[in-house]
Amino acid sequence: MGIHPTAIIHPAAKLDPAVEVGPYAVIGPGTVIGPGCIIGPHCLVEHTTMGRDNRILAAAYVGTPPQDLKYAGEPTRLVMGDRNVVREGVTLNRGTKATGETRIGSGCLFMALSHVAHDCRIGDGVILVNAVGLAGHASIGDHAVMGGFSGVHQFVRIGRLCMISAGSMIGKDIPPFCTAQGDRASLRGLNALGLRRAGFAPAAVRAVKNAYVTLFHSGLRLEEAVAKLRSESPGPEVAELLDFISCSQRGIMRPASGAAEGEGVEV
Repeated sequence: MGIHPTAIIHPAAKLDPAVEVGPYAVIGPGTVIGPGCIIGPHCLVEHTTMGRDNRILAAAYVGTPPQDLKYAGEPTRLVMGDRNVVREGVTLNRGTKATGETRIGSGCLFMALSHVAHDCRIGDGVILVNAVGLAGHASIGDHAVMGGFSGVHQFVRIGRLCMISAGSMIGKDIPPFCTAQGDRASLRGLNALGLRRAGFAPAAVRAVKNAYVTLFHSGLRLEEAVAKLRSESPGPEVAELLDFISCSQRGIMRPASGAAEGEGVEV
């Protein structure tokens, strides 16, 4: 298709010859678009660097200014990897001077009307279902799935392979491999099916389950549980879980009050 005659391309934008741009799309300044990308009709892309084979569907807004009252127009960017799909009405804001950029990995799916705010960090293979909202500086680990209409507070981290139920409101960090649900959300166990689909060996799934029970159902304070598990020379999956918890600034989400031991943890 090439460049539609109604599209507007800023003279400083850099587009690979294999890029397609649809009707009435606007490619603004500071934009670099790699080969095989498709920019749909009525989209706006500016101050963005994207890799190859990304698909930006109709009326999506990529690299637009942050919705931050402190932002004064300083030069910042949105950086996107390869093979991402950005559906209708999605908004992906660029960074602020705090970090300089919003960063998105590869192979992600942003369903219609989802929003990624300034300075967020999105891993590979992440799925944001319809109308998910991420506040500024949120971090989403690889292959996490955010259910529709869920919301994430600023600076919250969500670990790798987490599964967040629709409508959840997330105000604290969620460790890798966990599921969460509710307003305000609480942990509901492990994403055991997701771990198996990701190729985790049965022994690794059992080890993560046992660590989850020690962390949240043993009666130990969280710091004591982390120290106990570290003393047992954990495997890489459990070590990842412990490292995430130890780095938390906002605090770690816990299971709902009265939750049974190992609720939602299958092997």
